[in-house]
Amino acid sequence: MNTKQLPRQLQSVQVMVRFGFRLAIMIGFAVFAGTGFGRGLVTLLWMSAVICALAGLFKREMPFAANLNHWDEMTAYVALCALGTGLVQHI
Repeated sequence: MNTKQLPRQLQSVQVMVRFGFRLAIMIGFAVFAGTGFGRGLVTLLWMSAVICALAGLFKREMPFAANLNHWDEMTAYVALCALGTGLVQHI
């Protein structure tokens, strides 16, 4: 198999599984955060959003592609970060 025949993009299911694993790892780290679970999780979500944006830039992925990619993952992290920020400030 030539390298030209290998798929350049991940399937959307693979991206969703990657997102789930990363989210589970972040929740695990946030449990042991010294600032509390909520603030720790919001911080980790924010950092993950930045890392996904950088990965999308470096890999030159298109933001509105047909398959899910780092940009879609970044959007999900930003949405969860905003939700978490609202919950942490309200409680």
